[in-house]
Amino acid sequence: MIPSDHFVRFYNEVFKFLDERDGLQPYYEEISRHQDDHCLVLFKAKGLRGVYEYYQRIYKEENCQGPLVLNEHELILGMDRCPSLSKAIDNDAGACPKYCLHCPGWTCRIYRLAGLFQIFDLMELDKPHCYEWIYDDLELAKAKYKELVAGMPQDGSHYIVVSDERIKG
Repeated sequence: MIPSDHFVRFYNEVFKFLDERDGLQPYYEEISRHQDDHCLVLFKAKGLRGVYEYYQRIYKEENCQGPLVLNEHELILGMDRCPSLSKAIDNDAGACPKYCLHCPGWTCRIYRLAGLFQIFDLMELDKPHCYEWIYDDLELAKAKYKELVAGMPQDGSHYIVVSDERIKG
């Protein structure tokens, strides 16, 4: 089995290779389709509770640092120090400039198919820090999106991804 340090470095290089050939988005879409058998089934069956259960395991396995909070119609996932990007940054080859896009790249489709609405604030693509909000109510997702956009710094440091364009209103 390949150690996680090596795995992260490997797919960081894969991301760079694919990005140079405009193949990153198709790659994310293919990875997303491979999640149908476990993530999509769980997320459709249990909604936000299923997403929460999945990420409880991921946070532990990957040593994530940040909040994981389930509310009535909202799940908040925060990465105060993303272990994956941290490993990609901490190597002599340098992180792929679009490294952080792999998370929403594979999850947006899954959430959309599960009837959930995701807003992903990647903040700065070169810092291991991001936040994600997932809702089971479109109006709540729209309100959160408007709140984020209104408070967003104008320096271009934040990159917001949504799973469903209806969120933008």
